[in-house]
Amino acid sequence: MQLRPLAPEDTVRCEELEKILFSGDDPWSAASFLSELASGRNFYLAADIEGTMVGYAGLSLLGPLEDPEFEIHTIGVDPIYQRMGIGRALMDNLMAVADHHGGPVFLEVRTDNLPAITMYESYGFEKTGIRRNYYQPSGADAFTMVRAARSAAV
Repeated sequence: MQLRPLAPEDTVRCEELEKILFSGDDPWSAASFLSELASGRNFYLAADIEGTMVGYAGLSLLGPLEDPEFEIHTIGVDPIYQRMGIGRALMDNLMAVADHHGGPVFLEVRTDNLPAITMYESYGFEKTGIRRNYYQPSGADAFTMVRAARSAAV
């Protein structure tokens, strides 16, 4: 597996994966990913296996760099390649960016997505609340989760 920066030409594949992974909840379009990449405050990665993009993840910087906060915007792995450590490799890199700057990290996750919740908790994320009917059109609820700021030395 190889990790690399997500590129504009990857956005069509991202859209394909979104339709598989989040079919009932308004999956992101290629245009949505292009907009994310255009922002100078986002960090996006792709995971490739044998020349095929099989995963992606994005982190956004909120607030000033002197007092940063981060939010995970998305993370997804092709179902064929799940449970192979790809999501964890993507998370390791997102957390390294946040830790380098010393900011807390926020995210939302479906309350019924136990594998993702378990992974996030293993990184130190804690549930802080519930957003009712967060995902549309399914109406699924989301947990809000936060991981306290850490430094790269921790």
